[in-house]
Amino acid sequence: MADRRHRQIILNRRNLLRSFGGAAITAFALPVGAPVLAAPVFRNYPFQLGVASGDPAHDGFVIWTRLAPDPLELNYGMPAAAVELGWEVAADDRFRDVVQAGTAVARPELGHSVHVEVAGLQPDRPYWYRFTAGRERSLWGRAKTLPAPGQPLERLRFGIAGCQHYEQGYYTAHRHLAAEEPDFVFCYGDYIYEGRSSRVWNGGETGPLENVRQYAGDELYTLSDYRRRYAQTKMDTDLQAAHAAAPWFVTWDDHEIDNNWVGDIDQDGTPEAVFALRKQIAMQAYYENMPLRASSMPRGPQMQLYRQARYGDLLDLNLLDTRQYRSDQPCEDRWGVACEAISRRDTAVLGGGQEEWLLGRMQASDARWQVLAQQIMMMDLDRMPGEGRTENLDSWAGYREPRRRVLKAVREQGRGNVVVLTGDEHQNYAGELHIDGKAPAARPVATEFVSTSITSGGNGVDQRPDTLLIQQENPQLKWHNAQRGYVICDVTHDLWTTEFKTLDNVRERGAQIRTRHRMAVEHGRPESLADA
Repeated sequence: MADRRHRQIILNRRNLLRSFGGAAITAFALPVGAPVLAAPVFRNYPFQLGVASGDPAHDGFVIWTRLAPDPLELNYGMPAAAVELGWEVAADDRFRDVVQAGTAVARPELGHSVHVEVAGLQPDRPYWYRFTAGRERSLWGRAKTLPAPGQPLERLRFGIAGCQHYEQGYYTAHRHLAAEEPDFVFCYGDYIYEGRSSRVWNGGETGPLENVRQYAGDELYTLSDYRRRYAQTKMDTDLQAAHAAAPWFVTWDDHEIDNNWVGDIDQDGTPEAVFALRKQIAMQAYYENMPLRASSMPRGPQMQLYRQARYGDLLDLNLLDTRQYRSDQPCEDRWGVACEAISRRDTAVLGGGQEEWLLGRMQASDARWQVLAQQIMMMDLDRMPGEGRTENLDSWAGYREPRRRVLKAVREQGRGNVVVLTGDEHQNYAGELHIDGKAPAARPVATEFVSTSITSGGNGVDQRPDTLLIQQENPQLKWHNAQRGYVICDVTHDLWTTEFKTLDNVRERGAQIRTRHRMAVEHGRPESLADA
């Protein structure tokens, strides 16, 4: 055992990948004769990054884990060899009624992560799952299948979370989100932050602030860099609790790769061919650490993330990607610049293929509610109170023609059942969507709810003075708040209620959660958005 790669794991070898129990799983074929290390003995606990489930279907879901006995080390405590894991799915949390079980292979090419696609389960019910590797067993997680297609569904309750800068606060909100036991969680992005670590950062009106904890390493460029950043983030047990409590639907925003990136552009002047290499690395690390299906595995510097989940007859969840296919931000993405380029007709947010897919899905849908689950604000607010006008150019407001096309299609459907769910802003917002926010019509075409950050921006304040002035000039903006937390959506056939959950303090552990505000909108009447 002189080879350092094998000092941490002593195991037997075998070349057989087994599956049993009637499960349908996705596994990656091994070459004939390729070693599989099947009975490991770990120096440290290998499931330090927790477990997760995601992308549920009516008959199953993905279950995920990643072996990492020493998560922050270069090779995270694993040898350069494939390792066999066992997995179980049960109808109860004590695993007395195991309904499916099997084995999967954690490969070094994928950071020793596994993405087991379980199928053949009953619709619309919870299940529990766990993993084993050698003599070690993971904690269990709870997942839930979707209702059968078209199944009548009276109610759905789910969470929205994202923007979780590890250094700027503790993940207390995730622990509270886990206690809600939502049907699912939509994570809109900024799961990690790629930037250079600095002990002190600009807290805005609060002045300089010191990090409550520190990222290991520097700016992320290599696969090892990204893997370590995910590992450090996932070691947080509050985040692990939220993953274990419910299946997640994940999409990304910018910081999973690089700040404000769009398409093939990184905003720093990096040659496109070089940035494509960084994208490819970052996308691989993202896939390795998220509960995604094999259909989302990166192909070079591209990754399929837009998709749809159907919750019976109640709700169609359209998960969008507003980064990968977008054209460059206008006006060099400078804040406060008045710029005619926002009205160019040749710009894109979703790209042609994704936009066509979305509008086709919405047109064909007979669900009671249609949801656009995405990243950047769609309300085109005037962000400059008083004389003049400016938009957030890294939002839909910087792309007026793509925005107009999508909202015009929503209006022409005439159903009044579209709700847009957004993150990115580090504030809570509730408002109306009009074809032209500069000249709101008598009746909006849809409703938008924006969820604040888990930690990004530090503690925040109840309401920022500048946003109060913005609201006075933008009648479509009905409410806002600038504390940290998450959102819970409670949906029935006739009413959508959004609860904004906030914390007073993320710089200390154990803060209490409260429902800061409720807003509701009636089905078919987006103009009815009001306090609940």
